[in-house]
Amino acid sequence: MRASGILLHPTSLPSPHGVGDLGDGALRFAGWLASAGQRLWQVLPLGPAGYGDSPYQALSAFAGNPLLVSLEALWREGLLEAGDLEPPPFPERAVDYGAVIPWKARRLRLAAGRFAARAAPAEREALAAFREREAGWLDDFALFLAVKERQGGRPWVEWPRDLAGRDPAALLLARRALSAEIEAQVFAQFAFFRQWAALRERCRERGLSLMGDLPIYLAHDSAEVWARRRLFRLDAAGRPEVVAGVPPDYFSASGQRWGNPLHDWEAQRAEGFAFWVERVRAALSLCDRVRLDHFRGFEACWEIPASEPTAQRGRWVPGPGAALFQALRRELGALPLVAENLGVITPEVEALRRGFGLPGMAILQFAFGDDPQAPTFRPHNWERDLVAYSGTHDNDTALGWWTGEGPGHSTRTPESVARERERARRYLATDGAEMNWTFIRTLGASVADTVVVPLQDPLGLGSEARLNVPGRALGNWRWRFAEGDCTAELAARLREVAETYERVSPLPRPHESPRLA
Repeated sequence: MRASGILLHPTSLPSPHGVGDLGDGALRFAGWLASAGQRLWQVLPLGPAGYGDSPYQALSAFAGNPLLVSLEALWREGLLEAGDLEPPPFPERAVDYGAVIPWKARRLRLAAGRFAARAAPAEREALAAFREREAGWLDDFALFLAVKERQGGRPWVEWPRDLAGRDPAALLLARRALSAEIEAQVFAQFAFFRQWAALRERCRERGLSLMGDLPIYLAHDSAEVWARRRLFRLDAAGRPEVVAGVPPDYFSASGQRWGNPLHDWEAQRAEGFAFWVERVRAALSLCDRVRLDHFRGFEACWEIPASEPTAQRGRWVPGPGAALFQALRRELGALPLVAENLGVITPEVEALRRGFGLPGMAILQFAFGDDPQAPTFRPHNWERDLVAYSGTHDNDTALGWWTGEGPGHSTRTPESVARERERARRYLATDGAEMNWTFIRTLGASVADTVVVPLQDPLGLGSEARLNVPGRALGNWRWRFAEGDCTAELAARLREVAETYERVSPLPRPHESPRLA
């Protein structure tokens, strides 16, 4: 099935409470996507963002982000009062995480307390069932966050030794002393997963599939690294021996040092890759398809000594390869996964991807530069089993890319930018007017089965709307759109592209009635 879709993380949705959530704004956006002839809504990782507010540095591999819980939905359930919803003057088009996080956390604790005091028996049973079903990660996560809050937000390696080392007696005492805080964390997760299920059902009703995103690495300061440290390459004190990243690339002349601990693949192999089976099963319980971030790391990853300040002094070391995907297929059956096969891609990486029938990705912004891989991103070289993008969350917007060098592109010289633009003009047969729509139409006309554009591109926004600059630790993930930006006229223009290139069935004309099978 040919399809087109939009990339938008829920934090970027309109909301009166300072950050996008899973409430009315998300439901309206799903309806707008359907009216625009889109069949796919792609999101970023849904976990509770950690360092730098990044969804790729989540505090848990399984939990949902409490910031995405709709307070209006809790108010309709009688768990918040109208006065609780009165927000301070949050910015409309950006997330001020420093202000939003504590403000929203207080209201979630209020709702948790009222649930404990007022919930009907059926609601209590639903919470108990959720807790039992998700106990494999939920108990550790709720305790982790409760202790972290009591420790002033410090990473777990800086906690008292008995808690950092998970001494059973210390954990038991902590569970007793922090029981109220633990219950509040459990309630927030219950609310998140219930609201996500409601949104997913609304999407299904409108013919929309959801594509999620599964990071290959976990944040060091996360519940799973704390609770399952045997699965990661840590020293005796629990600190990473080596960290993840990529060598110098399009985004950075010194490479990218992400800082995540690397998996101990031999330890995970000894357990039949049970942790990865658990992760992928959880991701597919939330979304119809899942993008595997940094797929090339499964074949070989860039290992950086933890003492190195940049990614330049790393080396390639083997990953788990086919053994991991054999275990996933054996336990889960068909794998509706998309491989993010960007970066230094070797024949071995492509053999692994193709061997398990995983579609790859192509980025139109990368098609016109000097990189030796640029030709593979040109539409005449694409194949059908592909997910093609104008750009990803890491790219500038299409207009930002076209009109200015933009931040974070330290490997692009003025001369290379000029060559890139001339190639794009010639290839796309354009004078450069509305380059964002030239990109959208080029994607739509391509052979790729699935094409996706960040919402910033149909909105015609520039670099001010960029979501992330790789290599920049702070100031990312803030962009939001506002009510009224996604108009009926914009939906009609997107639908026209989708209909023209057979990515959606045309709407019946007023004098026609739909044909019955």
